Amino acid sequence: MPTYTPPLKEMEFILHDVLKVQQSDTPGYEDLDVDFTGAILEEAGKIARDVLAPLNEVGDREGCVLENGVVRTPKGFQQAFDTLREGGWTGLDCDPEYGGQGMPYVLNAAVGEMQAGANMSLNMYPGLTHGAYSAIHTHGTEAQKSTYLPKMVSCEWTGTMNLTEPHCGTDLGLLRSRAEPQEDGSYKITGTKIFISAGEHDMAENIIHLVLAKIPGGPDGVRGISLFIVPKFLINEDGSLGARNGVSCGNLEEKMGIHGNSTCVMNFDEAEGYLLGAEHKGLRAMFTMMNEARVGVGLQGLSQAYTAYTNAAEYARERLQGRAATGAANPDGPADPLIVHPDIRRALMDQKAFIEAGRAFLLWGASMIDAHTRKGDEAAHGLVSLLTPVMKGFLTDKGFESTVQAQQVFGGSGYIEEQGMSQFVRDARITMIYEGANGVQALDLVGRKLASDGGKHVMAFFELVKGFIKENEGNEALKADFLDPLKAASKDLQAASMFFMQHGMKDPNAALAGSTDFLHLFGHTCLGLMWAQMAKAALEGLESNLPDTRFCENKLVTGRYYMQRLLPETGLRLARITTGATPVMALAAEDF
Repeated sequence: MPTYTPPLKEMEFILHDVLKVQQSDTPGYEDLDVDFTGAILEEAGKIARDVLAPLNEVGDREGCVLENGVVRTPKGFQQAFDTLREGGWTGLDCDPEYGGQGMPYVLNAAVGEMQAGANMSLNMYPGLTHGAYSAIHTHGTEAQKSTYLPKMVSCEWTGTMNLTEPHCGTDLGLLRSRAEPQEDGSYKITGTKIFISAGEHDMAENIIHLVLAKIPGGPDGVRGISLFIVPKFLINEDGSLGARNGVSCGNLEEKMGIHGNSTCVMNFDEAEGYLLGAEHKGLRAMFTMMNEARVGVGLQGLSQAYTAYTNAAEYARERLQGRAATGAANPDGPADPLIVHPDIRRALMDQKAFIEAGRAFLLWGASMIDAHTRKGDEAAHGLVSLLTPVMKGFLTDKGFESTVQAQQVFGGSGYIEEQGMSQFVRDARITMIYEGANGVQALDLVGRKLASDGGKHVMAFFELVKGFIKENEGNEALKADFLDPLKAASKDLQAASMFFMQHGMKDPNAALAGSTDFLHLFGHTCLGLMWAQMAKAALEGLESNLPDTRFCENKLVTGRYYMQRLLPETGLRLARITTGATPVMALAAEDF
């Protein structure tokens, strides 16, 4: 069975040596000293390793079961969930006014990666609740916040979001669920939603559903969508639970992966609901939850890649197979370990170089979210909004690819369920689909985010890269290995952006046909920037004679690999983009 190893040293390096969190002027970051973050991450890592990870295979094997309208979660999930609740982990960065601990989101993201890497299915229950909490916290009335948030922070009540319907997924303008106004100000919600993660389960006494529906007489399309709070059990004035609401689980989906999370068909039969935010402005409120969820899904893709990689690396060091081409590395044994073979090294280095930079990218994004929410930094908000589809799309595409590479290291054993590697592949696969499929993320990036606010956010990214290169161009140890490749990647990204500006208006397909390539070009450039920053921090660590010189030296070796072997993909992506729409659209629909 696979094991989980918390990446504590990696996280501390990013937080303190790369992001230098304690030097930030973001409120709350002054408390993030090495001892404090170390204690939090160490304890979270123990829970991930010792409590959550042993249940990962259990959840995959047992799955969830629907019995008489109640979903039974896998053996041990309830006790593990209780451990998270009792330790306050479900409210780590939530508002203290409602029982949260008020810590920065960047710390919550680091903890979340460990929890998802240990057991993605179980982590989804508190993860979705956090998103619903954020939507109510941002858009709810004071009465709604005081009614729902304390129990959601503690996860005594969990939360969901209900968007997708059987006849429509991404195109929410086709949504049919309706909300009939009542004289007391409530609404009767009727409709069916599908693919609802954690829609019904036995680990919480109440479930708070956030449901998109249309109020009769409202505008057509997405402009007529409103968002409603629909509890599983109604809540009495004294806060106690009342009658069962008109909401039920009609079926459980049989899925490729994440078997330990209940994915439900939810039926709303004149269920009592309460408007969240303004009428016909439901998407604005829901996207508070969706944008948080998209960063979280990027984190999930990365977390599955990491756990698969660490197990593949261990297998490659131990499994004897063949002899090294340059001579026996294990002359006293019958064969050499797999890790002596260059192609195995290539596969592992691909994974390692992606994962370490991807983690830095996510935590950098989390720090920008903190900068916006804690001090109102609109520039940080604009930049992280631009990068959200990149974090979601690129990190999950590459995360899934990494799990497949890790499985390949095991050879035939990787295809056998007993080894557990196929679970990482199957679980990672959904991250490319839900919370907006990656093709949609690419369309959003090219069709909306690039031009947002006159393109000032993408220009800010270019200036950030340019500024870092200029600031460090006198550092010869960085220049050839890191700054020059980063500059080349940034030029490819700028050239692609210019192509879209020149051709996109007169031929939208010319831009949209290259959208996925652009998302990956952007993602590689971001990871190139992360590696350049990590290399600078590693060099500073070596210069200051830190005890762990091997860690810093390995960072530089891994970073050079990325810059030499993976970052040049930006040139390939640019070449594809500049072919425009013609080769993509040339074939008639009936000829496919």
